[in-house]
Amino acid sequence: MRGVRDWFGMIVGQNRVCHKGHNSAAGKRQRVMFDALKNLFPGLGISSSGGLSDTALQSRWQRLEAAGRELELFIPAGSEPIAGVVLFLHGHGEVLLSGNPVFTRLFQQHRLVAVCPSGRRSWWLDVVCEEFDPVVTPQQWLVQSLVPWIEQTLQVQPPRIALLGVSMGGQGVLQLAYRYALKFPVVAAISPAVDFHQLYGAGIPLDGMFPDAEAARQATVVLNLHPLQWPRYQYFCCDPADVEWYDGAARLGMKLSSSGILHERDLLITAGGHAWSYFNRMAEPAIEHVVRGLAGVAAGV
Repeated sequence: MRGVRDWFGMIVGQNRVCHKGHNSAAGKRQRVMFDALKNLFPGLGISSSGGLSDTALQSRWQRLEAAGRELELFIPAGSEPIAGVVLFLHGHGEVLLSGNPVFTRLFQQHRLVAVCPSGRRSWWLDVVCEEFDPVVTPQQWLVQSLVPWIEQTLQVQPPRIALLGVSMGGQGVLQLAYRYALKFPVVAAISPAVDFHQLYGAGIPLDGMFPDAEAARQATVVLNLHPLQWPRYQYFCCDPADVEWYDGAARLGMKLSSSGILHERDLLITAGGHAWSYFNRMAEPAIEHVVRGLAGVAAGV
């Protein structure tokens, strides 16, 4: 994996050269998005950013309905242009990020707007989940409804929308990025529940989405890689102490490597297994990857 990290480092170095000032096309796009946010949320005090406490930052989260579903939206404080938009997909516990100071500080630090929709326990698949919607699949809703809302409301379009997820949402963002690699070239998955088929029969909504465990296995991300179509900036990580999901993440890494697909992974750091202690520990490298990826996209690298 050292070579992969060196490859990303080279890209970052190029971006530093390309992004001086705000007269570039990327800088103009950031300003348009910033102006749209000011007009949309005039009461958020976007002009003030210095020295905000965790409580003040977390108060900037808005809960609203968009594209027919509830979501949480974070807009960084400050007058500087917004760096990009992150679409976050939650895990099976349905925990969003408005109460999480670690992720919130990082979004503020890197000038990232965060969009966190509620997807229930749907696994974010292109398969109907009754708990989510009896007709529209979660993936259809993300691509056909939520992304157009982001485009219209926040004035940013793919590929400048990065994907981020944990657990169930981690495998969800990988599924989305592998299926729509040109639309979502930047993806970061923390503790992705890659082998979700092993939960079939546990009495959760997954049981109603597939006729059996083998059908569920066929829908896992490892079996749906395209050797010629993959996201340019992909990162995932999993705690070696994560007894349920580590093997699937390791298998995904091996398949990507054997297929010659560039990626970055961390399967060494441990911080409590499949828990928020680990998710928070890996938030910084995951979001730094997102920032590098968005910069690479903006530079056309």
